[in-house]
Amino acid sequence: MSSLPFNSTNLPSQLFINNEYVPSKNAKVFSVANPRDGSLVAENVPLADEADVNHAVEAAEAAFPAWRSLTGVARREIMLKFAALLDKHSETLAELSRITQGAPYLAWGQFEIATAAESFRYYAGWIDKFQGDAYPEEDGYLKITRHEPLGVTAGIVPWNGPLGTAGAKMAPALATGNTFILKPSEKTPFAGLALGPLIKEAGFHRASCRKVSFTGSIPTGKIIQKLAAESNLKRVTLELGGKSPAIVFDDANLDNALTWCVNGIAANTGQVCFAASRVYVQEGIRDTFVEKFKAALKQRGEAIGDPDKPTTLMGPLVDEAQFNKVTGFIERGLTQGTLVLGGKRVGDTGFFVEPTLFCDVPQNAEIYQQEIFGPVVIVNSFKTEEEVIHKANATEYGLMAGVFTQDINRALRVSSALDSGMVGVNLVSRYFLNAPFGGTKQSGIGRENGRAALEAFTEVKTVMVNLTY
Repeated sequence: MSSLPFNSTNLPSQLFINNEYVPSKNAKVFSVANPRDGSLVAENVPLADEADVNHAVEAAEAAFPAWRSLTGVARREIMLKFAALLDKHSETLAELSRITQGAPYLAWGQFEIATAAESFRYYAGWIDKFQGDAYPEEDGYLKITRHEPLGVTAGIVPWNGPLGTAGAKMAPALATGNTFILKPSEKTPFAGLALGPLIKEAGFHRASCRKVSFTGSIPTGKIIQKLAAESNLKRVTLELGGKSPAIVFDDANLDNALTWCVNGIAANTGQVCFAASRVYVQEGIRDTFVEKFKAALKQRGEAIGDPDKPTTLMGPLVDEAQFNKVTGFIERGLTQGTLVLGGKRVGDTGFFVEPTLFCDVPQNAEIYQQEIFGPVVIVNSFKTEEEVIHKANATEYGLMAGVFTQDINRALRVSSALDSGMVGVNLVSRYFLNAPFGGTKQSGIGRENGRAALEAFTEVKTVMVNLTY
């Protein structure tokens, strides 16, 4: 018998608390639809309330001492086993997301589950290597530091990467000896809810919150930060989206820049926090770039379709609300810039939208300033380095940026001047598990991935030893 009993015809319908499935204490449920055609997927998804959260926290508090005291070797083995189970059930877990997210398996789902599994492998490897520091002995006193787990931690994950983002939060928290509560998105709940049997099989222990890691919108992030401060001064890590610029200088390798810019706005149908939604092209190559970019986006748009088919590269937007939001931006954008490509719905059913390209959009325009979270990109031209730096920095976001040039001095100079948590040189809309991920300005607070994530889930303790007697 499979260790994962769930699939698209047998969906999880209860909360998973203390290593067992339990009904919500308030019996409230909600429904979700398939974005491919709007059909009902389920109408009995459990809606947790305060009593359920308290139950989860109590269970996690009870599990914390044993998990914290577990040897590093034992903790690592459990995490590695869980990673292997994610790999084993990759297609099923991706299917459980796809039925309400609409992301094709080969173009997105496979990558997302693999990313989650790799997060557990990566942080399992850190368990016996995340050491503290020792300071020079002066006047007979030795000083050392230790990284202590916080206790019960929590992750609130977005619908566009329900397991990929879960892995980025869960793995470093568990590796450092914390217990963890996962809150999936109500738009894509099933993959997260289905992890229960894999958690038990891997050997995780039966489980007041000290840390919250959230990925989502700016307004919700501000509410979480406010509530965290008003309660027990919880730590928060907030990843709150972006309006990422890609800067293409006239000496850039044009084919490389085009590839990254197309993937940067088309991946997951543009529903990615660091999507390259603003492209700045130096005047001398502007017309050539726009024509090639238009052709490449049009070709990608021809692969829009049923996310269950292996040839599909772009699926639908996640739901009707997101569809209305994106098409609303497009309709208003018709008065803000020049529509060069797309802008229309694809088909009569489902929430499919063509890749959409606007040019010559003024800096104060809504489609220039606001995160659309769909396959909508603008291209503007620039003359000088100073001008494009000013334009690229002229939004409230600062998550990701890309600089395309063959001049390494220029690349480093511009990278330094961009107000962004991450900058790619001859790449954009990319992250790496072993390097910090996060933004500046209203794109968020704190960092995920790499050593930075381990530090975010621990408290530094200084131990001082008197050697003078």
